[in-house]
Amino acid sequence: MIPIQKVGYLYRQNKPEGFFYLDHRTTDLKYIIITDVHVTPGNIHDSKPYLNRLDRQVKRFGFSVGTVGLDAGYLITPICYGLAQRNIFGVIAHRRYQTRKGFLAKWKYKYEVERDVYVCPQGEELRYGTTDRDGYCHYKSDPQQCETYPLLTQRTQNQNHQKTITRHVWEEDKEQVRMNRLSNEGKWIYRMRKEKVKEQALMTAACQNMKKIAYHLARVS
Repeated sequence: MIPIQKVGYLYRQNKPEGFFYLDHRTTDLKYIIITDVHVTPGNIHDSKPYLNRLDRQVKRFGFSVGTVGLDAGYLITPICYGLAQRNIFGVIAHRRYQTRKGFLAKWKYKYEVERDVYVCPQGEELRYGTTDRDGYCHYKSDPQQCETYPLLTQRTQNQNHQKTITRHVWEEDKEQVRMNRLSNEGKWIYRMRKEKVKEQALMTAACQNMKKIAYHLARVS
């Protein structure tokens, strides 16, 4: 029987909807040995317990973790920042964000680190305005310039004709993880991760089958 405290209502795209629990597993890259298993309610995002579970393994087993390979669900700023603070080479799969139909994608606005501004495809600047409690810096355009922008409807629907772009204070760590994924080492790590996950699933299935077969044979005998 599943303990009631472990069940949560799962509602995600391309996932079954209902009350479930999630099984989070960590394996080493070389031998596919499962080093950690953690169960959470289905409504807890995969990335939420990750750093704590990583630290637990390091402390418990004395691991020296140099690299990690994760799927796209872990590509969030706190994870990227946490890996950077631990001096770990993180490789995380790319996540495609859907841009509202008819609007310019955020990646088309270039961020200039030295001047701390975003520049739109038309060459106009979005300057820093404020930082909210969640750590997101808000960069805003000049409404007078936006008002005459030839593709205004593709930029913003704001009544004041002002475009706003947000950037997390730890965004550089997330960008570094993206660069890691594109490096030769990163491509190798992620390729191995995908292969090892399949092997892990097959080994888990084999162990479960052996247990069921043994149980069945014991009943027959």
